[in-house]
Amino acid sequence: MSITRQAIEKNRVTMVALALVLIAGVMSYLQMSRAQDPGFIIRTATVTTIFPGASPERVEMLVTDKLEKAIQEIPELDYVKSESKTSVSIVFVNIKESYTDLQPIWDKLRRKVEKAAEELPEDVIGPTVNDEFGDVFGVVMTVTGEGYSFAELQDVAEDVRDEILLLDNVSKVDLYGTQEERIFVEYNNARLSELGLSPAQLRQILESRNIIIPGGEITSGARRVVLEPTGNFESVEDLRRSIVSLPPQPGSAGSAPAVVYLEDLATITRGYVDPPDSITRSSGVPCIALAVSMREGGNIITLGEGVRALKKRLEASYPIGVEFDLVNFQPDLVNDLVNDFVVNLLQSVAIVVAVMILSLGLRTGVLVASLIPATMLASMLFMSLFDIGLDQVSLAALIIALGMLVDNAIVMSESIMVQMGEGKSPMDAAVDSANELRIPLLTSSLTTAAAFLPIYLAESMVGEYTVSLFKVVTIALLCSWALSLTMIPLLCYRFLKVPPGAGESFDTRFYRGYRKALLWMLRRRAATIVILTVVFAVSMVGFRFIPAIFFPEAETPKLTAQLDLPMGTSILETDRVVGEFEKFLAAFRRAPDAPDDEDGVLNWVTYIGDGGPRFYQGYTPELSSPESATLVINVTTRPYADELAAKLEAFVADEFPDLEAKIRPLSNGPPVDHPVEIRVSGKENDRLFAIVDRIQAHVAETAGTRNVSNNWGAKANKLRVNIDAERARLAGVTNQDVAVSLQTMLSGLETTEYREDDKVIPVMMRSVAADREDIGKLETMSVYAQSSGASVPLKQVADIEIAWEAAKVIRRNRLRTVSVQAQLDEGVTASQIVAELRPWLEEQKASWPIGYKFEFGGEV
Repeated sequence: MSITRQAIEKNRVTMVALALVLIAGVMSYLQMSRAQDPGFIIRTATVTTIFPGASPERVEMLVTDKLEKAIQEIPELDYVKSESKTSVSIVFVNIKESYTDLQPIWDKLRRKVEKAAEELPEDVIGPTVNDEFGDVFGVVMTVTGEGYSFAELQDVAEDVRDEILLLDNVSKVDLYGTQEERIFVEYNNARLSELGLSPAQLRQILESRNIIIPGGEITSGARRVVLEPTGNFESVEDLRRSIVSLPPQPGSAGSAPAVVYLEDLATITRGYVDPPDSITRSSGVPCIALAVSMREGGNIITLGEGVRALKKRLEASYPIGVEFDLVNFQPDLVNDLVNDFVVNLLQSVAIVVAVMILSLGLRTGVLVASLIPATMLASMLFMSLFDIGLDQVSLAALIIALGMLVDNAIVMSESIMVQMGEGKSPMDAAVDSANELRIPLLTSSLTTAAAFLPIYLAESMVGEYTVSLFKVVTIALLCSWALSLTMIPLLCYRFLKVPPGAGESFDTRFYRGYRKALLWMLRRRAATIVILTVVFAVSMVGFRFIPAIFFPEAETPKLTAQLDLPMGTSILETDRVVGEFEKFLAAFRRAPDAPDDEDGVLNWVTYIGDGGPRFYQGYTPELSSPESATLVINVTTRPYADELAAKLEAFVADEFPDLEAKIRPLSNGPPVDHPVEIRVSGKENDRLFAIVDRIQAHVAETAGTRNVSNNWGAKANKLRVNIDAERARLAGVTNQDVAVSLQTMLSGLETTEYREDDKVIPVMMRSVAADREDIGKLETMSVYAQSSGASVPLKQVADIEIAWEAAKVIRRNRLRTVSVQAQLDEGVTASQIVAELRPWLEEQKASWPIGYKFEFGGEV
């Protein structure tokens, strides 16, 4: 039995079924998950280990290498990459793209790391496994407060975080820009020496004074009484008034030991980590940023509505001076994408109706155009059943399908019209046309869908990102085919009126010319084949002149500025330089009362010493580093982002020549840091960098490249304190005495803790700023023996020299690897540059030592 005949004969059932499908499609459209990008799996975890005071090479040998050996035992591993810096080891574990269920793999990783941790030095902290490296934070809200301290601002931010976590679709909220509180006890070395005290003795006094130790209990008959001795610091004033007993002074034998308050020996202040680990600003104002991550399968637009409503309530409830700003807000971008799709859909319907009316008449045009909204709604229903949400890839697939799905209706309706014109009844014309065309139309739909099949079959992150192209196009075309066999014949049967003999005339000038061309080609078959072959060959040759770029730049009116100063730069200097950059950027900020069509900067957020959150699927945050800063800048329009990027790059080139700046708009697709990347691997640094320097110079000379650099950066200097064991023995101090004295004087040493409500604030001992910030006083710094309290100048037991070393060691699959990286001029593609560089690199490789190799990364 023909499905078309059934659809026509039982038209009421057909119309009810069609109405149900369309209503379900509308409901699915309203409830479908919405996001800017399709979710793809970030198959990367990080293993972070702290090794206090160790140089990059010691971190590499004693920590990173041991962890990498253990991690390489994981069979699902694709490659392992590591970065060893002073005191820190970060290992990136990348899993093969064919694996989707990662939790068992991460569990296996943790077991391997725990086992390897047994072989690490005793004083390391960690290692810590982070398998949430790929979380995306589509909403970032900043909190600023004029006249508020960071502690007060953090209290506000934590309250806001609690409110956000109550919203639907929220997975988690992370804070950026928080400053940890510290209480500093700053002493003067000369003053302590006069009194015969050492910092170690002072630390012991404070530790013994600040206690929370149970005093035991007394059992009295049937009762049990708990004893709680007091003694912990109740306030900072308690700390200041702590009593310190001084050692007996010469000539004071037999007298009671003198006592003083701690504030007489040291300055006690309450502050924050100094220098700070990271700094966050909102449009140049210190802030705390709240990054909001949506739960899997959530609706970003619903999340955005909740955040906006909460923001209004917060602004009404907090006093003037506390401000909230949305510096990243994906819901607006996704809403624009959906609105653009609806506009495209309406435009398509209007264009099809107009064309069909002009070519086939009013009735046929309306009948054909009705297939578009029906197919779209049916596609929405099946997309929701297959867990496909609305994002820029699935919406693009629907727009692509718009131009193809209407073909089925045109072919079917025209065939019915022709057969009715030949004298057949509407029923016979509809059924015969459907029986004749159902297989050809199905074959045509499947063939078109198969063009997207390679994307679906690709086991890669790119394939995962674009997989909905194949799924959605296939769903739309099959829905179109099904409706062409049911809805279109039914509508033609009911509404199409074609008198017998009114079929389309083929005796017009157009058809006469078309017939003449066909006859010419059929009589000259060999010539026709040759001509078609030549046209095909010419098109293939011309195809290579078309720029090849898989993912274009995003249309989001936003750009990122990654600013990197030379390795070894302090975070305070980075803060100063970035402050100058922000002052220049502020000149382009659009005034609140400016016309809507005036371009400018809306706002921005700055992360100094921290890469910030992954606010966009295609963005990879930089690792925390004091010489690095990231700015995310929101502008009015996408074209203005390119214009502003050029101005900012020119400013950096003129004002800060040693600052490496990567300023660019966002790109679609999986994250790629640099379009062109050449990874050179080897064992010995000297030979490795001899090769890298030649490659870097050649790439810089290649037309179309700019901002050429390598990921190791310049070498950093340090002061090496060479302790003479014999001199130290004679002076009565040990290597540990030297290290502890240096750390206490310069960085500060945690002495005890101050507890305030639910806060635990470390108490840090360090020398006064005049001592610790003057490098000239280093040689005369007092080294205290922990056992006796006696002190000697540092130069008496050690020699100080300046040494240069790699600021970080980067490895890939346990081989030291330096990446030569380059940005590209507008209009130049990575494939063009790689095609030009590959022959030269192959020629150079022939002269390299055994064990040294290169490979391309980046976009290729």
